[in-house]
Amino acid sequence: MFNRRTLAIIKRELKSKLFSRTFIFMTVLVPLFMVGIFAIQYFIMSLSEEQKSKIVVVTDSEEIKSKLENELSKSNDFKTGLLSVNYELVENDKFSSRLNELKPELLSEKITGVIFVPAKLLQSKEVEYYSPNPNNSALFNKIKPSINNALIDIYFSSRKLTNDEINFARNNVDIKGFRVTKDEKVEEEGIGNKIALFLFSFLLYMAIIFSGSMTLNSVVEEKSNKIVEVLLSSASSTELMAGKIVGTVIVEVFQMIIWLIPIFLLITTSWFFLPAEFMPQTSVGYLLYFIFNYSIALITFIALYATVGAIFDNPQDAQSGMWPVLMLIMIPFFIAIGLESNPQSTLAQISSVFPFASLIVMPARMILVDVPLWQILLSIVVNILVVIGVFKLAGKIYRIGILLTGKKPKWSEVFQWLKMSA
Repeated sequence: MFNRRTLAIIKRELKSKLFSRTFIFMTVLVPLFMVGIFAIQYFIMSLSEEQKSKIVVVTDSEEIKSKLENELSKSNDFKTGLLSVNYELVENDKFSSRLNELKPELLSEKITGVIFVPAKLLQSKEVEYYSPNPNNSALFNKIKPSINNALIDIYFSSRKLTNDEINFARNNVDIKGFRVTKDEKVEEEGIGNKIALFLFSFLLYMAIIFSGSMTLNSVVEEKSNKIVEVLLSSASSTELMAGKIVGTVIVEVFQMIIWLIPIFLLITTSWFFLPAEFMPQTSVGYLLYFIFNYSIALITFIALYATVGAIFDNPQDAQSGMWPVLMLIMIPFFIAIGLESNPQSTLAQISSVFPFASLIVMPARMILVDVPLWQILLSIVVNILVVIGVFKLAGKIYRIGILLTGKKPKWSEVFQWLKMSA
């Protein structure tokens, strides 16, 4: 498979992609794009939290009304004017009538919402919120601590507790996680690894999708423009496919290394500084594994993309035929992002060694926990076997499909190609 003709095709791919404007732009723009995602998300959250809210607090208890007024007035949002509150004392059985009276102001957005805090709240802690927007979590985060503090004060006022005891009851339990590994060192787990989980998973996902799409479009274009017939006059279809895949993989791995250089410098030098809670607990060994795994993932999925491109004559048909391959990428990506809740769940362990899924899930899982060596080795063996199988099947389909033009083939016909000999 790898001979002088294959090397010539690899050089052609490197020359056309490595020095292209697209490669240069993507190398620079993807990191900026990821930084932009975080910045936009933070900006949107800031805007939602800074929105001014006017609420009406209705209760049937004078004591609750007094305590709520005292607690809400201490909040920063109330002091800065982002939150304004009107208090009303209304009997429980008359609340519905009062709500109907306030309904026009709610619908016209003169009032953000009405909060009903009945005296029975001291037993159930269930607050009722009425608004055209009942899912206003930004507002809930502003008022929940004050309401909870007021209820605690009232509940324990007759139990002769000191202020320190009441303040202790107000505080929620804060659980700090410490990672225990085979090494003697035990470190507190910050949010750095969770950020790294999203970063590495997103890079892997985007790079596979982007490189695969470029390969797909390249194969379809060469097929529709009859360029492939000229290429096949000098090399076999297997050599052409192998050269195209290897050339693309070299370019994409080189690009990924450029993206990972800042992370490498972060964990190996003191040139960059991050607070301890934001520092990812990754190693150079993990980065090397990530590059190796990324190479295997590229070979696997680019072969599938090239195969789909060889089946169809135009980009529209090719894109419609990509859904099975996209599912093999998207589903593991969502599993990887969901590992934050429990990276040792049954789903996480199975998917991290399952064909195709392990290419994305295993690197993400290794960020959060120490994965047993046998599971890492098993995933590597599985991935290599998948590459061999994909190459074998893709080679048969590519060999036949690359020269067929005209009618769009049915999937039943494509499966028949697998039974045909070279």
